[in-house]
Order: sequence, then C-alpha cells, then structure tokens
Amino acid sequence: MDSAVRGGVDAFVALGSNLGRREAAVLEAVRRLETDGAARVVRLSSLYETEPVDMEPARRFINALVQVRTLLSPTDLLIRLKTIEKRMGREGGHNAPREIDLDMVAYGREVREGADLTLPHPRYDVRAFVLVPLREVAPGFECPRTGRSVDTMIELLAHTRGVVRVCGRGVIPREQS
Repeated sequence: MDSAVRGGVDAFVALGSNLGRREAAVLEAVRRLETDGAARVVRLSSLYETEPVDMEPARRFINALVQVRTLLSPTDLLIRLKTIEKRMGREGGHNAPREIDLDMVAYGREVREGADLTLPHPRYDVRAFVLVPLREVAPGFECPRTGRSVDTMIELLAHTRGVVRVCGRGVIPREQS
C-alpha cells in the first residue's frame, strides 16, 4: 500500500458521526480510507465530542481529522469519501443526523471553486470541531486560500469550549514516504 501512495499529495479529511456507535463509525471510516490502497493515513487526531452545528437539536457528534497521502485527484478522493459514506449507511441530507460524514478540508495547496468541490472546504475555518483536531494533526497548517495559520484561525473563533477530547488517542504518526 505504501508504494501506491509514495510521492502523493497530503489531504486532510474531517470525520464525524452522531448516530449509532459514533466512535466505532469514525474509526471504521478511517480504516476504509486505506482499504483499497488509494490513500494512506499519515496522522489521526484524537476523537472529540462536539455540539451539532447548523442542524436541529440532535445527539452530539464524535469528530476527528486525518491526514492522508494519496495519488487520487481531488475529485476522485471526493468520490471515494462519498462511497465510504454510502457504504456505511449515510442516508440523511446535508443537515440531518448521520452515521458518518466525511469532508475534504484541504488537498495539498490546491484552491478551487466548483459546484461539487470547493477547496479548501468553504467553512472549515469557522468550525472548531475541524480546527482543533487539525491543529493536533498539523500544527503548522496554513490555509491555502488565506495563508492564515491554524492557530490564527482558532484565535478568531468566538470559543472552542464545545470541543471536548473523549479519546486521547493522540496523533498516530506513520512513517513518511
């Protein structure tokens, strides 16, 4: 698998679940990212419990973030993420409770605006449930669009108190290619 992604691009994927066995669903999605050898998980954040954002009152989410190395194009990686969601039972709409949610936060330094894919993710920089695990995984991350550091983006948030570490897995570094 490692040879399949040697020299690939680093992408950051946010994961969340607020239905069923939330922690297990997030970790299963991480496992599935590597299943076909198209992406290799480089780092995985701790698991965090967070309040739902932009949706009706619902069960709290378990969120995490992974850094993956991939040879897939951004569009092909997005297709892979949506396939994993579907196979894991995601049926709800955009703001509905969900078994699993996978969002591509960034793909290398790529900036694009599209109907199906905008990079970096259009709202990641105002979501503590993305930024806190992103800082854990990539403390030197800078937004490809604005150049802001992850620390600066977090400082600009009103608060991050709704993001609570529930599983201190810590960052799991893997051998860099």
